[in-house]
Amino acid sequence: MRVITGTARGRRLKELEGMDTRPTTDRVKEGLFSALQFEIEGRRVLDLFAGTGQLGIEALSRGAASCVFLDHRPDAVKLIRENLKITDLTDRGRVISGDAMEYLQSLREKFDLILLDPPYAAGLLEPALSHVARYDLLAPGGILVAEAPAEKTLPSLAPPYGVSRVYRYGKIGLTVYRRGADGEKGERAE
Repeated sequence: MRVITGTARGRRLKELEGMDTRPTTDRVKEGLFSALQFEIEGRRVLDLFAGTGQLGIEALSRGAASCVFLDHRPDAVKLIRENLKITDLTDRGRVISGDAMEYLQSLREKFDLILLDPPYAAGLLEPALSHVARYDLLAPGGILVAEAPAEKTLPSLAPPYGVSRVYRYGKIGLTVYRRGADGEKGERAE
């Protein structure tokens, strides 16, 4: 697992042992960041269910202003901090240990980009999507990217949120939601 491009390009990230964490493949990560390449610089990012932190680190490497990494596993939190040190991105990353749903309910800030990649079998993706929309956690014009099995159709969200695009990479699907500007509805699927 490596950082694809940006200031930390080519740096190898440490991985968690065992099968509890399923890192996003390089192919999917490359597709995701190619789709968002002009929408990352200067953005405030939330990497929920961060695991190794690779998605948020990739965003920081590509010029995101800051990233909050959240995971409930102590070993993942420790590893994210180590990976931020490896990539010299510690100054723009904030690592939080805790429950994702509780964190989303307590948030008082908005993000420009939210990355959701929970363990597939945990049943956390739909509740996380619902919380983001209910508590309106994306800034106007913000983007939310959710990773799920390719055969799974993710729910639409109430305006101003809308599905912008769905990408498929073999067995993995990425659904991109966008939040419209205040007073606008979100984009519809193409």
